Amino acid sequence: MTTLDLDTQARSGRWRPAPWVVPLFALAGIVLVPWTVLLVRSLPSTHAAAHWDIAWAGFDVGLALLLLGVAISGWRRSPWLEGTATAAATLLVVDAWFDIMTSSTHLELAIAIGEAVLIELPLAGLCYLLARDAERVLRR
Repeated sequence: MTTLDLDTQARSGRWRPAPWVVPLFALAGIVLVPWTVLLVRSLPSTHAAAHWDIAWAGFDVGLALLLLGVAISGWRRSPWLEGTATAAATLLVVDAWFDIMTSSTHLELAIAIGEAVLIELPLAGLCYLLARDAERVLRR
């Protein structure tokens, strides 16, 4: 079972996913809608986590490694630039979201919004642009 239809790719010169890939992701997206409604209705608005510090530190280590990966792949003109930039952008948006949503005081919320607007979201936008234009950027 492969994710690529190599015969179609060879004939058309374009990559195409195997026939089962699109329905699988469509089903996953559709199933996620009622699951999200269930979570909104059933989860408590607060929750204590035993390893909150380690969870956030681990997330930030992963984000730091991805940002370094973007820098290194850009510097080396590596084809990894597209993937690392996309992953870094996604984690920056997730970081901004959770920083804002988990703020417990007005000061924390103000800081989280400031970081999101001034740092995380602009950097995520730049990463998405790098990912979109990676082939052109790497040819220069």
